[in-house]
Amino acid sequence: MNSKQKIEEMVKEPEYTSTSTKFTLETIKDSIVEQVKTEFDERSAKGQEKYGTTLADNNYDDFMQHLKEELMDAILYIQKYQSQINKLNK
Repeated sequence: MNSKQKIEEMVKEPEYTSTSTKFTLETIKDSIVEQVKTEFDERSAKGQEKYGTTLADNNYDDFMQHLKEELMDAILYIQKYQSQINKLNK
């Protein structure tokens, strides 16, 4: 199927049935979402190996503290990125 056919398939009218007012749209896989899902699966496996449990089964950690520390790291990464961009623009 070429690109034009894919686009035509994506925008086609939904099919209605005569016995129902409900209809379903065919969903397509979003490659970006699939990449993120793969990363989540990999991260979960790494965490299970490191901590010996799943997040669902872990009722012992201070998740608010973990979240705070992760957000602090995120701010540092943003600052680092901005510093690199500023250096390139000078």
